[in-house]
Amino acid sequence: MANTICAISTMVGRAGLGIVRMSGEDSLEILKNVFSNAENIENRKLTYGHIIDGDRLVDEVLAVFMQGPKTYTCEDVVEIYCHGGLVAVREVLNTLLKNGASLAEPGEFTKRAFLNGRLDLAQAEAVLDLIDSNTQMAYDNSLKQLEGSLSAEVKAIHRDLMAVMASTITEIDFPEDENDTLTDSEKIEKLQPLLARIGSLIKSGKRGKVLREGIKTLIIGRPNVGKSSLLNALLKENRAIVTDIPGTTRDTIEESLDLDGIALSLIDTAGIRETEDQVEQIGVTKARDQIAEADLVLILVDGSSGLNEEDWDIINSAKDKEKIIIINKIDLGSKISMEDLKGHRVLETSIKENKGLEELQDLIKDLFFDEKIYSSSESYVSNIRHLDHLNKAYGYLESAIADLDQGVFLDLVEVDLNLCMEELGKITGSTTSEDILDKIFAEFCIGK
Repeated sequence: MANTICAISTMVGRAGLGIVRMSGEDSLEILKNVFSNAENIENRKLTYGHIIDGDRLVDEVLAVFMQGPKTYTCEDVVEIYCHGGLVAVREVLNTLLKNGASLAEPGEFTKRAFLNGRLDLAQAEAVLDLIDSNTQMAYDNSLKQLEGSLSAEVKAIHRDLMAVMASTITEIDFPEDENDTLTDSEKIEKLQPLLARIGSLIKSGKRGKVLREGIKTLIIGRPNVGKSSLLNALLKENRAIVTDIPGTTRDTIEESLDLDGIALSLIDTAGIRETEDQVEQIGVTKARDQIAEADLVLILVDGSSGLNEEDWDIINSAKDKEKIIIINKIDLGSKISMEDLKGHRVLETSIKENKGLEELQDLIKDLFFDEKIYSSSESYVSNIRHLDHLNKAYGYLESAIADLDQGVFLDLVEVDLNLCMEELGKITGSTTSEDILDKIFAEFCIGK
């Protein structure tokens, strides 16, 4: 981290303002070389002037120098506020590069914040999640993790495990000092609650996944049962073409919906039926294939015509999925008995008359969240990497408890406890390799 890095930190494109950032020990010196008002630069004071390249005027800007370690990276940082657009920010960046700065790698600013101890790895990853959030609830969850909610819980579990580990090591190395160690039953008594706490974090992963990725929601059914009409009604716009002609939708149509903070990825599909139309058949096959990837399947049936073999085939194809059977066109009268669909989650609607749509949205929310999510201050594990390490830590700790219960050699217990703590350390970054760090930060944008 000896070099001074720079990058554009705002979206390049038509905008009123652009920001170019530098971090490193030469930040102030480079700024003075290119700033027309260098003599008036003060720590943490926004200063007006121009970026110059020799005798050439580059842009009219505001610049601020922030002395480390009280900065994002814990290093000296400079931010230059220039005009937005495609040219201005790039010209400012190029001027800094010509005067000794190096172009930052993806995520290098946040990586430096991690390596300098300002953030742990879970908090650093929360920065990316915060940027990528597409709903308020996902944003709030990422913000809690950036503030350290997940890190604090993981570190607390790690600390309590260390106490049992210390007793185990003492017993192995100094078996004569029995008064200074815990008995096997006392160790189990201390480890069981820790296992439960790790298990609770893992369980939160289902909600966390929904917050991070949204609910992939597939709308399927026979032709002309109202699939495209449902998509349009939920989006409150005419996104899909609706006609009385069967087979109008031949390919999938995907749109996003913010459902009270939950992201729904809505996928309207071709009507599923036997057809000799080659193009339509491709759409039907694609619709069936997407069932396996969906988090939720909305199966539309025509209440006015009743259920037929094609309907039951569609219902059975989604038997292992969270699904809602939507009986549409009840304004025309229903020929479907609720007894026929006993055991299924069923909702009656008239999309044409806008009936049942609010109930559908409430049912979707209830399927994936209870009311606790709307008022809880806890955060949910939303990162797949974190879940992987938690699952491994759970397995090692479960094995250690079983070994203690069976009176197995303490050396094996020590190994399991050590592996458990190592997996927890990988979440916060205390035991993570350089290769893993490079892979994580490579997902960031260059300016962050």
